[in-house]
Order: sequence, then structure tokens, then C-alpha cells
Amino acid sequence: MDAQVIDTSATLGFLLPDEQDAISKQALANIGNGVPSWVPVHWPVELANALLMAERRKRISRVEAHGLLKAALALPLTTDEETTRRLVDETSSLARQFGLTIYDAAYLELAMRRNATLATTDRDLAKAAKDAGVKVLKG
Repeated sequence: MDAQVIDTSATLGFLLPDEQDAISKQALANIGNGVPSWVPVHWPVELANALLMAERRKRISRVEAHGLLKAALALPLTTDEETTRRLVDETSSLARQFGLTIYDAAYLELAMRRNATLATTDRDLAKAAKDAGVKVLKG
């Protein structure tokens, strides 16, 4: 594999004990093995929100949420600064074409542009990626 794009669902899958799955574990192993790993600019905000929601639902403590966010932000991931410039045309078009949120379409657009494998546990995003000819990570 040349590169991977990791979405928030896959990130949560290796951070949260009750969400761990084979795809997420493989994405994390790929990071550890030096596979270039990309995220769009909104990934840290989306991840922080997901961890806050897990905290509010009493799935994790505040201390755990804080530690997990710090650990995730310390991973050797490359943030794609071009994501915002692609919003109006490419990303919006993909969101409309595949019925995705803009957030998810940004992961798809990035994977397409970087010719990268998409690491996601989101079924709709995985289906859209396959339909768009993007490789999807398998666990």
C-alpha cells in the first residue's frame, strides 16, 4: 500500500475499546509500519467532537477523552491543507453524487486525489469509495 486516508470512524475504532475492529487495527498497524497516512483538515475537530460525545454518553471519562485525543493528535499523520480549496467543486460534487455528508466526501476526495486506500468503518462511505473506484482497507 502506497498511502492511506484515515477517517474518524476508523480512528475511533482503534482508540475506543468498545469500537475496536479489524479495519481500524489494520489502519493503526499501517501507521506503525510507516505507511503515509493522510487526514483532511477537519479530522482533529471531528475526532475531538466524537470523543466528547463518548464522554457525555459515559463511555469514557474526561481524563480518557483528553488522553485519547492527545494520543491521536501525536500520530504521524499528514494533514491535507488542500481540502478546503476542494470544498466548493470536487467535495460538494462527491457529496451530492454519493449522498454523503461534506465531512465524509472530504475523506473520499482526499483518497481519490492521493490515490490512497481509504480506512473507514462507515458503510455508506465505504460503498461510495468502492463505487468511485477507491480502494477500501480491509481488516
